[in-house]
Amino acid sequence: MSEQMTLTPRQRQDLRIIAAMIIPPSEEYRVPGADDDIIQADIVATLGRDTRPVAAALDHLARLAGMSLAELAPDARDGVAQQFRKHGGVPAATLVRVVMQCYYRDDRVLRSLGLELRAPFPKGHVLPDGDWSLLDPVKARAGTLRRAP
Repeated sequence: MSEQMTLTPRQRQDLRIIAAMIIPPSEEYRVPGADDDIIQADIVATLGRDTRPVAAALDHLARLAGMSLAELAPDARDGVAQQFRKHGGVPAATLVRVVMQCYYRDDRVLRSLGLELRAPFPKGHVLPDGDWSLLDPVKARAGTLRRAP
């Protein structure tokens, strides 16, 4: 059985900092930022297969900063974040996805969006009818796709 990878204390500190930069708290909507203790605990607890790319992203951030992001002066963090955004690649995208998915499943955030606090299934969520004619160009190309065996 393989050993489960976890984030180091430094990576956890940097995760909290970058998460707050991705989604800061909002007084207007009365929601926490992604650095909230509950949201951070959810992120760390559910990383699973994303642990390695998230750790790589956090290590890349620290290399760009020349130190732990948490130790960097707050006014210097934006420049590092901009470089990270440009050159972070798949690990950066994974980090942002993980932060956003955990943030948007927090009850306080769902409540602020007017969503019912429940799983989407089995009841599902009703979407308004859209303009189905937008799919006509796709339907017209039906023969261009390869058929499955």
